[in-house]
Amino acid sequence: MTMLVVAASQNQHKIDELEAIMRRFGMSIIGRDQFGLPKTKIEEDGDTFEANSLKKANEINLICHQITVADDSGLMVDALDGAPGVYSSRFAGEEGNDQKNNEKLLEMLKDVPLEKRTARFVSVITMVYPNRSRVVARGECEGHILFEASGEHGFGYDPLFRPLGYDVSFGQLTAEEKNKISHRAKALEDLQRQLELLHYVKGGI
Repeated sequence: MTMLVVAASQNQHKIDELEAIMRRFGMSIIGRDQFGLPKTKIEEDGDTFEANSLKKANEINLICHQITVADDSGLMVDALDGAPGVYSSRFAGEEGNDQKNNEKLLEMLKDVPLEKRTARFVSVITMVYPNRSRVVARGECEGHILFEASGEHGFGYDPLFRPLGYDVSFGQLTAEEKNKISHRAKALEDLQRQLELLHYVKGGI
């Protein structure tokens, strides 16, 4: 039986990734716009990925009364004390401007050698049910920040991030390859494990 889930995100890139991964778990995802919900923007004012993810999932759940899933994710760079973190999408001041965000990150790391350019992508996914119960999952993908963008795939900081064990950036991986190792994939695997324990879904990945 397929579980219908409404995505709180309006970022089609994220929705596409969630859909590709959640399909393996017997879940069918529909974006909030496609579901016909108001386009009102939810202010992400939390200081953690968990806080922002929960807020988005809760607010959409209260409107649609369906199972809702929200992802809050970002890049944490060790040499920058964890920045950009929850401000990843608006690091350069203009939300959603990937080019400016990447340029700012490269400028701030221009004197940092590769071995100290360690970073991780983090994804926190919150699933909220109409009865207000919820499941919170987290996934991380470790890697390094490159000295220049490489690759045309993905979005955000993908062309600058080289995951551990790979010689290429996220931007050079196909969607299928990325979705096997990404922070979002790991968060969804954690979500699946928790759902199985709670008997919401049965069977493996």
